[in-house]
Amino acid sequence: MVNLDRRLVRPGAEIAFADSGGDGPVVVLIHGAGVDHSMFDEQVPVLAGRGYRVVVGDLRGHGQSPLAPGERFTAADALDDLGALLAACGADVPVLVGHSLGGNLAQAFVRERPRHVGGLIVLDSTWNAGPLSVLERLALRLAAPALAVIPARRLPRVMARASAATPGARARTEALFARMPRRTFLDVWRATVSFVVPEPGSRTPVPLALVRGAEDRTGNIATATPRWARAEGIAEHVVPGAGHMVTLDAPAETSRLLVDVLDRWTGGPGAGEPAR
Repeated sequence: MVNLDRRLVRPGAEIAFADSGGDGPVVVLIHGAGVDHSMFDEQVPVLAGRGYRVVVGDLRGHGQSPLAPGERFTAADALDDLGALLAACGADVPVLVGHSLGGNLAQAFVRERPRHVGGLIVLDSTWNAGPLSVLERLALRLAAPALAVIPARRLPRVMARASAATPGARARTEALFARMPRRTFLDVWRATVSFVVPEPGSRTPVPLALVRGAEDRTGNIATATPRWARAEGIAEHVVPGAGHMVTLDAPAETSRLLVDVLDRWTGGPGAGEPAR
C-alpha cells in the first residue's frame, strides 16, 4: 500500500498525498467516490518503476484526508484542492488520471485550466459535457434520494456489488465504502452529479484517453463513453471482465493501458519498451 507521507492543509480539510519524485513526466491519480488512493496500489509502482513521477492522494473526506468538524464535501472545494495540490508539488502540465468522481473532477479541472494539464485519462467516469436523454436526466436526479433510503449498514455492500465484478475487488471496495459516513457519501455523490452539465459541441482541449470495464453498469457509463469517444474521434479502451472498479478488477491490464497511453503521449522514460 502506498504511504501517504505528505500533508497539505486546506480550508476545511487536510489532504494526505504522496509524491514519488524524480524528473519524469508527472502523472496525478485521482480516485473515485467513497474509496481512496489504495485503488491505485497496483498502478503506482508500475508507473513509478517506468520512470514517471506519480502523485496520488485521498480527496477531502476520504481515507486519510479528514474534513474539519462541521465541514461538508463540495465539488468546488475538491476542484480547489486539486489546483492547490498541483501547485504544492510544482507539477506543471501533468497528465490527470481520474476514476469515476476523480474523472468528473479532472474533466472539470481541464475545462477550467486547459493550459495547466498535459493530458486526461478517464477511467469509468461519465462524460461531463455529453448529451443526456430524458431518462438519464431523471436517473441523475433520483440517484441521491434512492441511495438515501438504503440502510447505512447495507449501503457499502450494495455499492460494492454494483461497482466491482470480481470477489476480491468487491471485498476491498466494500471495506473502503464502509469507512465513510453515509451523510458524507451522499454529499460526495451529489457533488459528482453536479459535474455533469451537458455542453453541446464541447470537446476536450487536451489529449484524451477513455477506459472502462466491460462489465461496468453504473450510471450511463456503458453508453456515454462510446458516444464520447466517437465525438472526440478516438478509440475507447474496454477492459474485459472488469466492472466499475477497473483498477481492482483488472489491475495488470489497467496498468498496461496506462503505460501504453502515457508512453505514447509523453515519449516517456519507458517509451518503446514493453510494459511489465
